[in-house]
Amino acid sequence: IFLLICVTLWSHLSGSSGASSSRRPNIVLILTDDLDVAIGGLNPLNKTKKLIGDAGMTFTNAFVASPLCCPSRASILTGKYPHNHHVINNTLDGNCSSKAWQKSEEPHTFPALLKASAGYQTFFAGKYLNQYGHSEAGGVEHIPPGWSYWVGLDKNSKYYNYTLSVNGKAQKHGADYSKDYLTDLLANMSLDFLQYKTSYQPFFMMVSTPAPHSPWTAAPQYQKRFNNTKAPRDPNFNVHGKDKHWLIRQAKTPMSNSSIRFLDDAFRGRWQTLLSVDDLVEKIVKRLEVRGELNNTYIFFTSDNGYHTGQFSLPVDKRQLYEFDIRVPLMVRGPNIKPNQTSQMLVANVDLGPTILDIAGYNVNKTQMDGMSFLPIMVRKLSFSWRTDILVEYEGEGRNKSDPACPLLGPGVSECFPDCVCEDSYNNTYACVRTIARSSNLQYCEFDDNEVFVEVYNVTADPYQLTNIAKTIDKEVLEKMNHRLMMLQSCSAQSCRTPGVYDPRYKFDPRQMFTSHSWRLSRLRQTVK
Repeated sequence: IFLLICVTLWSHLSGSSGASSSRRPNIVLILTDDLDVAIGGLNPLNKTKKLIGDAGMTFTNAFVASPLCCPSRASILTGKYPHNHHVINNTLDGNCSSKAWQKSEEPHTFPALLKASAGYQTFFAGKYLNQYGHSEAGGVEHIPPGWSYWVGLDKNSKYYNYTLSVNGKAQKHGADYSKDYLTDLLANMSLDFLQYKTSYQPFFMMVSTPAPHSPWTAAPQYQKRFNNTKAPRDPNFNVHGKDKHWLIRQAKTPMSNSSIRFLDDAFRGRWQTLLSVDDLVEKIVKRLEVRGELNNTYIFFTSDNGYHTGQFSLPVDKRQLYEFDIRVPLMVRGPNIKPNQTSQMLVANVDLGPTILDIAGYNVNKTQMDGMSFLPIMVRKLSFSWRTDILVEYEGEGRNKSDPACPLLGPGVSECFPDCVCEDSYNNTYACVRTIARSSNLQYCEFDDNEVFVEVYNVTADPYQLTNIAKTIDKEVLEKMNHRLMMLQSCSAQSCRTPGVYDPRYKFDPRQMFTSHSWRLSRLRQTVK
């Protein structure tokens, strides 16, 4: 690995020019997998909170455009909502790392722009997209555009017994902790990149850890930590979602003892795996400090989606519209960001690409990205009105055949474990407007199902989303939110950044309302050309 890094960096970077470009800031993005913020996911990450959060800015209202790995990661890379990048789930058929994705979207990701147009040397290590490495997607030989050095995990998160694509060549790993534990390996490869990269170009480094995704395999030294820890028993834990859409209503309440044991074990395992992520963050920050590069480096720490363990009697998963699945951690440190800052501004993962490009000096208006740069928020130079809402959208997955373990459930459902409680279905298909303004902290969602079900939550008064107020909220508010949802679902680039319902610039014209719920997410199912 060491020799490959040296040879690859020399071949890619020896011709780099312009010592003056070294003054531009470096950028590091650390992306975790399934890390929540609502149920205590940051608690084990003491070093990360100190070295990034306390040293910079913590965003308390950071959300994802879709609460599932591949659509969310596609939104991070492209700066687009799912209805524009067309990745709708974790399968090849859902456009996850497909040939169509590679042709239409990969050449325009922010890392591709950083390398080709902004002169950055780039390094990727870890999980990319869930179907990366699939034989029908070019195998591990495929290296996405934009990377000077590429270490991509074949398929989904693992900790042992996996294959890496090291610059397009398969490298198999076993189960020896000292050589193969993936989080530690990613840390070591990152340190090697920092040691042997050129000093004549700024760099962008993206490290995508497996933790805390299942199978929740902790490093040996951490396997006995948190032994007495259980999943938090918040007010929405083991509670029946009687006023929610049918998939939530089918959950068994109270949960069985076996389900509770399962989710408690999963919760502990997640925390245990995060201790190695904490070590990774510390190693990277310390190496930057030793090299004298820390003060000129922005470091982002976030996740692709949240997670739940027992909320509304759903044992373990993501994919739902609630805060525990769509809200994620986001901490950033870097030049001109004062320490110990907290921002309540509404940001989304579609904003990461525009922000990083803005840091690099690239004009985001040249792109078709839906997000916007939050760099002015971080450096306290916000001279314009910030957005008051974002779009969250998801298209459910369901099998055409019944699950052999749960034959009575019939076709159309998936992720039915444990005790045949299903976490997803083909019509778990929804779109939401998440609004945060001085006068409102509201979530409005519509489902593409036979019920055309609507869920609305006043998150200020009801932070655990126990009560769906769709039937009691003012009709005018519902109409405005419905209108705003339709506008966002058809938006692209600049039109995604128009004023929201609770922005004083918002203008509501009832004549623009559709006569029916024709906004439905069928547009996401269109064939990708």
